[in-house]
Amino acid sequence: MAADDSGFPSVLAGMWHGTGVPARVYDRLVVRRPNGKWQEKVEAEAAELANGSLSPDRAYASVLWPESLRVSTDAALAAFEDELHALVSSSDAKILGTVQRLVVALNKINDQHVRSGQTGYETDEREELCDYIDASLEESGIDVQALEARHGIEHGEIAGQWRDW
Repeated sequence: MAADDSGFPSVLAGMWHGTGVPARVYDRLVVRRPNGKWQEKVEAEAAELANGSLSPDRAYASVLWPESLRVSTDAALAAFEDELHALVSSSDAKILGTVQRLVVALNKINDQHVRSGQTGYETDEREELCDYIDASLEESGIDVQALEARHGIEHGEIAGQWRDW
């Protein structure tokens, strides 16, 4: 896999679903950005609408996951991944700072969508985003449970201290 200017393995994999947002793909083991799943559901629903197998009054995906939410979320998660991969020292303060910056960015995205009358992150999306954060940290070699324990954070709540969504 090619390395970018920072020396971390990455490859520019075209544009994210034709939106003009560069998609950075890392040699990730398991963790997948939840917004990719949302995009797949929007595309599948659009195909069902187009072929007549789904009634428009039963379509929900593009309302639940508008393009602006998917694209903004993807950009925030890509920045988090870049920052996570760039951690030279995995001190607790640096790790928690990286998580905090992501969560604050997601707070802003959610707030912008809610204030504009669109759907922000609902319960399932919140859980997916929190699971993604934990799994990304674990995949990067960080013992999330130990980190949480050292800071008195309830298991699974590493994003909770900054999360508004």
